[in-house]
Order: sequence, then C-alpha cells, then structure tokens
Amino acid sequence: MVAEFRIDSLDKKILKILLKNARTPYLEIARECGVSGAAIHQRIQKMEQAGIIEGSTLRISPSALGYLTCAFIGIQINLTTTRTHQEVFEKVMQIPEIVECHHITGKYSLLAKIYARNNEHLKQIIVEKIQSIPEIVFTETFISLEEGFIRPIAV
Repeated sequence: MVAEFRIDSLDKKILKILLKNARTPYLEIARECGVSGAAIHQRIQKMEQAGIIEGSTLRISPSALGYLTCAFIGIQINLTTTRTHQEVFEKVMQIPEIVECHHITGKYSLLAKIYARNNEHLKQIIVEKIQSIPEIVFTETFISLEEGFIRPIAV
C-alpha cells in the first residue's frame, strides 16, 4: 500500500468513469480527462496500490439465472460451546447461496444475503444448511420484495 495517498480531481474523474463502466479503455478515459493514456494507467495503478481500487467486478443478474428470491438472514450464534465465532463463520461461508455476510452488532452475530430459486428453495437452505449448524441457535429471515438500488460509495 502507498502511504497517505490522496486523490485529486483527476483521480475522482477517473473513478467516476470507471464506476459507470469498469471496462472503459484507458485511452477513452485519457481523452475524456485530457491527459495521456500512460498517465491514466499510472494513476489507476497508484490507486490500486493504495487500496482505493480493489479490482473490477462483473454484475450477474440472479433472476436471469433463475434465482428469484433474495433474502437477508440474521444469524444468532451460541458461543458457549468450544467452537469459535470464526469457525461458525467459515461454515456459513461454505453455503454457496450466501453471497454476502457481515459481522454485525446487536441481536445477531451475522447478517447474510442469500439468493434462492424460490421460497421453497430458501426454506431448504435455511433449515438444511444454516440451521443445521449446531452453534446457530436462531435465525430471522427478511425477504426482499425488490432491490431499490445498489451503488458504490460516492467519489
């Protein structure tokens, strides 16, 4: 990591372009920013080294693949057993339908985002995969009716 890297207006412009389309060619970004392609390459490399840019992602539509139910599941863990929080987390991580999981404060230890083909499949995942982990004592499921929006952090 580069110590104390500060983004300037050019870096912000580059990030805004990449946020719209991470596949934008460097030369196109350079033209839009009024600098050379080499300068863009160098700036992007420095932002990657500083940890500002963490790769690029490809968004796949879960519904296009037949995953019609999105849910969030609060998971409460009983840690009075010899298992550690991390061991339980690693078991949860092995469930392929869980696409995101956060360690949280409050009533639950974990908050998981899950995609299922339908409600029956969701029930099967909850009962057979999540609640079958002995240290998990309670779950609460919130079914998403519709994704309102998803966006990156503002630059």
